[in-house]
Amino acid sequence: MKTGLVLEGGAMRGLFSAGIMDVLMEEGITFDGLIGVSAGAAFGCNYKSGQAGRAIRYNTAFARDKRYCSWRSFFLTGDLYGAKFAYHDMPERYDLFDNEAFERSPMEFYVVCTDVMTGKPVYRKIMKGGHDTYDWIRASASMPVVSHIVELDGYKLLDGGMADSIPLKFFQNEGFGHNVVVLTQAADYRKTPNRLMPIIRFSLRKYPAIVDTMERRHLMYNDELDYVASEEKKGHTLVIRPDGPLPIGHVSHDPEEMRRVYQIGRDKATAMLDEIKRFLNI
Repeated sequence: MKTGLVLEGGAMRGLFSAGIMDVLMEEGITFDGLIGVSAGAAFGCNYKSGQAGRAIRYNTAFARDKRYCSWRSFFLTGDLYGAKFAYHDMPERYDLFDNEAFERSPMEFYVVCTDVMTGKPVYRKIMKGGHDTYDWIRASASMPVVSHIVELDGYKLLDGGMADSIPLKFFQNEGFGHNVVVLTQAADYRKTPNRLMPIIRFSLRKYPAIVDTMERRHLMYNDELDYVASEEKKGHTLVIRPDGPLPIGHVSHDPEEMRRVYQIGRDKATAMLDEIKRFLNI
């Protein structure tokens, strides 16, 4: 039975997941496949390339760099996270992404995006590194309203979490029957209707299908939480989540805040390490 790692998004809450992944990499724990949504894809790619520490390193190093993430970037380029700087200059010049190691690794790597024309999820398996891979990850993490729609392979794409926030069911259907699921919200969290829907309706008014998807997103997300809980009870899904709300917003320019959330992830993985190894029969 293939083992999988399922990573939800959550923007900067994803540094919790990065802390977990770094501990697992340092322990030599591997998976047959990994599927990431939004920040889960952006940080999860480092697992396949074996680059423990990279996510927290570049996020803290460029936390206050206006080219990386800023309202200045948004007003000048239409992307809160600079598309060129964050997804091309960063991995190609400033904190190199190891494309060769990524391609050598047998781990199957998937990202989830949302097709704005249909409002449905798009699942992309990626085994090659380079320019197109960076753009698929960018598409998966392109939050509505503050990001351009990303056009790739005939699709018009935005954040994968809009259509499938916790893609456990998809991964099971792909043959990954024994999965570790990393969530970035505490156990008592339930999503409520999006208060920004008036802005989203206006911003995406040309794409009624994706507006409808966003109207129902809280229902989808809560159904997925219920599904994860039911699968956990069956014994072939292990859930890792924070004990309480993570002390960070969607966006942060504070390196210390980032390190705190990252450390919470490391501490959680360390505390659960024996349980994780038993679950994976290591």
